[in-house]
Amino acid sequence: MALSKIDSEIEQVDQEKYLRQATSYYQALEKPLKYGPAVDTLTDLVAALHREFESNYVNIEMVNHLMLTYKSNPREWRKYAKFDRYSYTRNLVDAGNGKFNLLILCWGEGHGSSVHDHADSHCFMKMLKGDLREKRYEYPNRSGKDTSRSHHPDGEIDSRELVEIGETPIAVNDVAYINDNLGLHRVENPSHSDTSVSLHLYCPPFDTCSVFQDNLKKTTAKVTFWSKYGVRTKQNEQ
Repeated sequence: MALSKIDSEIEQVDQEKYLRQATSYYQALEKPLKYGPAVDTLTDLVAALHREFESNYVNIEMVNHLMLTYKSNPREWRKYAKFDRYSYTRNLVDAGNGKFNLLILCWGEGHGSSVHDHADSHCFMKMLKGDLREKRYEYPNRSGKDTSRSHHPDGEIDSRELVEIGETPIAVNDVAYINDNLGLHRVENPSHSDTSVSLHLYCPPFDTCSVFQDNLKKTTAKVTFWSKYGVRTKQNEQ
């Protein structure tokens, strides 16, 4: 194996470690940085994100700023917006050279996610069209949190442990942020007549997460893409 490839892999491991450690303290910006750069188009946003992730020590605050600064333009993201009749869809816009994933999620009328975590990654969610509603929950038995409530040995979580801690509406161009230290969440389109579209950035990327189902079982779910770069994926490519 070439030394340059080995060095690149070591750098990526170091960056992943740094990003995961940053979830222990990062909370999110409420508005763009006063002296931060502006991004005018989705193409500009993708290019700016690639520049930020060139360093092992990613400025996660700047990533947040970039997501806040971009203003939704349907002409730019429409080709990635693929809907399904029965469920919300996850559509890959940019794979971030393995350092981040930028996705467009499309939510039909009334569609919603399960309660889930983010595999110790950062999750930024920007509204592009319509509205979404986020419900947050305490993360049961999270290290450093209160673990005094009972936990069944078969993996079933005592209903007292899934405690809702907040509900937030997300409007066009708003940016929501979450990581596992802030809790779990469920996202849904509250409208039964209009669709919604959101732009999500995950770093580091992950291919599985924990889902907390309605029967309160914690399970591992594989993360898949309904489309990649505007093209519908085949079942074995998701």
